[in-house]
Amino acid sequence: MSSTTTELAYDVVVVGSGGAGLATALGAIDAGLSVLIVESTDKWGGSTAMSGGGMWLPDNPLMARDGVGDSREEALTYLDACVGEVGEAANRARKEAFVDGVDDFVTTAERYGVVFARATDYPDYYPELPGGKIGRSIEVKPLDSKVLGPWWDTLRGAIPLPAMTNDVWLLGRSWSTVGGMVRGAQVVGRIAGGVVTGKRLVGIGNAWATAFGKAVMVDHATPVWLDSPLEDLVVEDGRVVGVRVTHEGASVTVRADRGVMLAGGGFEGNREWRQKYQGIDGDPSGNLGNLGHPIDVARRAGAALELMDDAWWGASLAAPPGGRPSFLVGERSMPYSIMVDAAGERFANESESYVDLGHHMLERDHGEGPYWLILDGRYAKRYFRTFAMDPRAMKAMKEAGIAVKAKTLPELARAIGVDATVLGATVERFNGFARSGVDGDFGRGNSAYDRYYGDPTVRPNNNLGPIEKGPFLAYKVVLGDLGTKGGVVTDADARALREDGSVIEGLYAAGNTSASVMGHTYPGPGSTIGPAAVFGLRGARHMARAGG
Repeated sequence: MSSTTTELAYDVVVVGSGGAGLATALGAIDAGLSVLIVESTDKWGGSTAMSGGGMWLPDNPLMARDGVGDSREEALTYLDACVGEVGEAANRARKEAFVDGVDDFVTTAERYGVVFARATDYPDYYPELPGGKIGRSIEVKPLDSKVLGPWWDTLRGAIPLPAMTNDVWLLGRSWSTVGGMVRGAQVVGRIAGGVVTGKRLVGIGNAWATAFGKAVMVDHATPVWLDSPLEDLVVEDGRVVGVRVTHEGASVTVRADRGVMLAGGGFEGNREWRQKYQGIDGDPSGNLGNLGHPIDVARRAGAALELMDDAWWGASLAAPPGGRPSFLVGERSMPYSIMVDAAGERFANESESYVDLGHHMLERDHGEGPYWLILDGRYAKRYFRTFAMDPRAMKAMKEAGIAVKAKTLPELARAIGVDATVLGATVERFNGFARSGVDGDFGRGNSAYDRYYGDPTVRPNNNLGPIEKGPFLAYKVVLGDLGTKGGVVTDADARALREDGSVIEGLYAAGNTSASVMGHTYPGPGSTIGPAAVFGLRGARHMARAGG
């Protein structure tokens, strides 16, 4: 590596190009500040570009425009009920800052051309708790990714598919309900419309990255350095005044007169850290380029860390050789299915929020498994399985023993190494619950969140259907995650804090680089990107004020 080049200077340097980073950059632009984004990998967009793209934003302007009741008080009541106070990351001041920052984030993004839509039917993950609601999540509407120009070629996970978060719940039952069929036709029509008009339409996480990438990188020509990992912070008299990054083979010092935002994701791709902090290797579905280096750099500068033992957990379909695990959301909620552990026993409500299910897998056997998603023959005929779309992947899963089919349950049990008597007893007990409509063990179907992904044509409980008709299917399930949620402790304005609560001047963190305001839980759809974007913008606002 060559010696350090001539020093450069910007008002704001953002480390990371995902949701938190792009929101910070937009805030800096809005304040008239110069900004540089540095990205350690060869792709921009981070985990946000790979995600479902939803943002859980209570009391947001779209709700007000639709006349949907919500309030600051209800949002905070709900957060207190489901999150509690978990260290400094999820204290009252941070919750208030998140809720209070929603309006600014949405209206600012709209001024720069971002068009949002509400996921009107998507419940909070604990809607029965005080303050719980339905329809607090919003997303970016599908748009033409050609607006990115050459930036499209380096967008992480770029897929020209104009799907929306609010499509998924209906597409899962596109073969079994009229609503599902209609939604499927709408999505096909959306795709066809894009083709006819010469557009390259994108949705979900790609739509989020495209809309904000256009505003930041195209419309305002903000420089983004790819393949430019952070080396260290530049500190003078206790204040962070810049960064050193590796760029084009050289170690470059970049001054940041207003501040440095660390928004480089968590550490899901760092197996050593996963073992150190969480005791597992992990099977993440997120960005494997997230290695935790920005967190470590902040720690060396004196920043406190919290929630390092936790992640945005969930059950994932085991990866075929050479593949990636497939995160399971709605598939495990459909009727005619159960999930069992290595002993052949149910251990949780299969339809509960993915974070809760992940925690129950950890409690059961520290996530060692194996676990199995067991399906009645009717499931495959009635419901769309995202993980079964690619025939080549299915063949690989069958060859690897990840996907198993059998005519009878005893045969299936033998094929997956589970005691046939235990599995039989588990299924018999579950079938009784399915017929009565009440899951007497785990309450599956009791919550509006459970029922969101269910089948309303199945009675008396749209999440329960007996396992009794073959051929029977089993899919191997592992403990996965959407990313880690531990990191730098920050205040209401995303400023990094020391163990004693004092501020590290000039240093900010947001997204999965920071310890989550959501604590150990997941209040609603988009509880990762929502706070990432809000605190990214709050950090930029503070940088603008700090230099005024």
